[in-house]
Amino acid sequence: MSSTTRPTTATNGGSYSGGSGTPLVLLHGVGGTWRVWTPILPLVEGRHAVHALTLPGHAGGPPLPEGVTPSVAALVDGVAAELDRLGIDRAHLVGNSLGGWICLELARRGRARSVVLFGPAGAWRSRGRLRALIGGMRVSFFVMRKLARRADSLARRRWVRRLLLATQVQDPDRVPPEELADSIRTSVDAVVVAPLLRTIAHQSFEILPENPGCPVRVVWAERDRIIPFAHFGAPLMERLPGAELVRLPGIGHVPMWDAPKEVARLILEVTAACDARELHQPPPESPTESAS
Repeated sequence: MSSTTRPTTATNGGSYSGGSGTPLVLLHGVGGTWRVWTPILPLVEGRHAVHALTLPGHAGGPPLPEGVTPSVAALVDGVAAELDRLGIDRAHLVGNSLGGWICLELARRGRARSVVLFGPAGAWRSRGRLRALIGGMRVSFFVMRKLARRADSLARRRWVRRLLLATQVQDPDRVPPEELADSIRTSVDAVVVAPLLRTIAHQSFEILPENPGCPVRVVWAERDRIIPFAHFGAPLMERLPGAELVRLPGIGHVPMWDAPKEVARLILEVTAACDARELHQPPPESPTESAS
């Protein structure tokens, strides 16, 4: 599918589709939903048919097939099936955290026109540090589930937003209270998270071929508080020969709220150049203008 035009639709769970052009698929991190991409949607829809998906086993996303053990491979299978349902053979893939890892596995399967990743998971220097990260995530999801019934009132309190979002974004005040409340509630229905965290240490990302058939850009926050570059990013880059690395100050692990224009620009630069190559014409002079 080279170009599509779809009416804009949105739900609190499942997925979001809107815009027109070559397909652009957005994948969120563990425990989230498509809504983490909300700030950049109006900035990329003018260039692409955008599909922000909720991962299988997450709130509003499709369930994993009965009898399938939660794993990264199972989530990749689920996203690939959704692309098939949408009639998309190859798309521009954009992922954050776990969603980034899934994008890379889809690229390995030949489903990517281009790949842009923000703090992607998949590699680590130390298994002990990984265990500490997983332990912290378990505690975080436990706390979120306990808060779910009071999500709306708690999310309106600035100190609560700062406490719950401090590791995810650079500026918690940029996240609207209703969005935090939604993320607290949806954590209850992210049934895949607990079993996935039990097994993820045995599922590290394998090296991607040097020529995966698409450009790969990796964007990493200089002070990522969840998966710091030195311990998680550097070993991932060793498994991505030929990938471009961009380090950014002033953003968190989930940068869409901190700097939506910059995130959109970093995506559109890659997708515009890729689409232009496929059409044998020079890219637009300034993709940045589409994100301003």
